[in-house]
Amino acid sequence: MDYFKKYEENPYEDLRWNIPERKQGIVHIIGGNSQTFRTPVKIGEWLSANYPVEATHIVLPDALKAKLPPLPNLVFLKSTESGSIADALEIAGTLESADYNILIGDLSRNTVTAKAIGDACEKSTKPILITRDSVDLLASEIKETTLMNEQLVLVASIAQLQKVFRAIYYPKMLMMTQPLTQIVEALHKFTLSYPSKIVTLYNGQILISQNGEVAAIPIEKSGYTPLTMWGGEFAAKVSAYNLYNPDNFMKATICAVFS
Repeated sequence: MDYFKKYEENPYEDLRWNIPERKQGIVHIIGGNSQTFRTPVKIGEWLSANYPVEATHIVLPDALKAKLPPLPNLVFLKSTESGSIADALEIAGTLESADYNILIGDLSRNTVTAKAIGDACEKSTKPILITRDSVDLLASEIKETTLMNEQLVLVASIAQLQKVFRAIYYPKMLMMTQPLTQIVEALHKFTLSYPSKIVTLYNGQILISQNGEVAAIPIEKSGYTPLTMWGGEFAAKVSAYNLYNPDNFMKATICAVFS
């Protein structure tokens, strides 16, 4: 398995020097619904406090507009009757106006929002990291053409990846009882078939996969646990390192895990 490498320490420490001293880059954090906006705001504040991002825009459904003060970093998009983001063209325009995008979740589970996000992600030319329950929402309406977008990054659990694989009738299955080597082989073959990228967790190993390559890092090296890894901060850190190291996903993400 020459495509599989294990890391116990950071081999790309030099990438830390690519984080600029002066603020630069625009990041859009997309999520929320009429009942909650806590996670997008929390992750936006965390990202701004920990990395030199020039602008962090929180993108929410306009069902929340009356509940929030008119702050300059808030962006509102048309919402469905249930209070979630609705319009694919608006989402697409928002994605294109950022240097990096994070779909952080808390979007209402409905087919309108799922289809709008899927259509926008399929056509986007800007990086999009999808995590938390945004992965479940996307999986409900996902198409093979969406996964052909090389800008797409899935930070997802094995259970969520199972849904994605099933939705496109991918012949390799992911099972929670498989040995690590079989999971690695499945990720290897999947990312050879589709240029989208994957970060997941299995048996205490954070797995990163792109273009058939798979890297494994023990989760204790990341400072996160199997619970805290899915809160959104880890995904935001991965986004930050890839924002400052474009076109170098594997190295930047490995460096982010160790940071």
